[in-house]
Amino acid sequence: MSHSSDTQYPDSQLPDNRLTVTPLVFQPSFEQVPDDEEDTSRELTEVMRSILDTTFEDGGHALRGVHAKAHGLVRGHITVLDGLPAPLAQGAFATPERFPVVMRFSTNPGDLLDDKVSTPRGLGLKIVGVQGARLPGSEGDVTQDFVMQNAKAFTAATPKAFLKNLKLLAKTTDKGPGLKKAFSALLRGVESVIETMGGESGTLKSMGGHPLTHVLGETFYSVVPFLYGEHYAKLAVVPVAPTLTELTDQPVDLDDKPDGLREAVSHYFASQGGTWEVRIQLATDLDEMPIEDASKVWSEELSPYVTVARIEVPAQAAWSEEAIQTINEQMSFSPWHGLAAHRPLGGVMRVRKPTYEMSAGFRAQHNGCPIHEPR
Repeated sequence: MSHSSDTQYPDSQLPDNRLTVTPLVFQPSFEQVPDDEEDTSRELTEVMRSILDTTFEDGGHALRGVHAKAHGLVRGHITVLDGLPAPLAQGAFATPERFPVVMRFSTNPGDLLDDKVSTPRGLGLKIVGVQGARLPGSEGDVTQDFVMQNAKAFTAATPKAFLKNLKLLAKTTDKGPGLKKAFSALLRGVESVIETMGGESGTLKSMGGHPLTHVLGETFYSVVPFLYGEHYAKLAVVPVAPTLTELTDQPVDLDDKPDGLREAVSHYFASQGGTWEVRIQLATDLDEMPIEDASKVWSEELSPYVTVARIEVPAQAAWSEEAIQTINEQMSFSPWHGLAAHRPLGGVMRVRKPTYEMSAGFRAQHNGCPIHEPR
């Protein structure tokens, strides 16, 4: 399979997928499971359930517990690059094939808020048609999901810290939407001051201080690590088409537009498609790239992200009745849908597994619509 014909790369723009580091071989001892992790997991599921109950009572329709509001639902293809070095040619990226993909752009909260309550952006990516040994709970499926945010690390280091954050979120679900808008504006002001001084605060962004920028200009990260064959890694989905990169940090007018991000995404895809690269950061040092501290940003000097695949999405209706039904309502995105070669790692991911399953089950039951994994 030749590079240029299958991935539409002019030869002058072939991505550099040389591996310049020696990745660690994953050892089971890299994961440290606390004795009370099951209790934390159970409590997390209960708190998430309370968010789902609240939003269902308010709207009569079951939403996702997090990333409830979607801004764009699109389909395209992913092409795995030819000639990848062995440590990068793993799992879903093992062979240079082309697969259908589904992409769902969203924002963080579990309730449907005015876009002026500006929180981190999410991307659910579903690759369809991958073969190989499966993770528990996804046997018989042929999908690989990656669930991402526009942040390089998670806001909470451990499951207990994550639980604390979620409890705060649960208390504010469906409370004071007008206050949330005002508070979000205040936090955006504080965040912009921090950024002018060369910093940024993941906590402020997560609470509503995210700049009012275009969701399609964002780079999305798996945030937490996962197995990558015999290694472990993080993943990024990076916009590379000039029409997308010019949207990075581009402000979006949300005045009197509670769904302004959705309008902006629909406007974009109505007339043009987009291209993203999928890049992998292989872990090279357990101290610098820990598994149990989800809040640690991995150094790109120690291990740069390397391109393994390219996603191409044609122009289409990004918010159609058909996509709302088949993608938003009937699909769930979970890093536990996938190959054993990409098992999620670390406490934050372990405790989320039952929560993802409960959330999908809640939606299926309350909306009378089973969750489908595409084939």
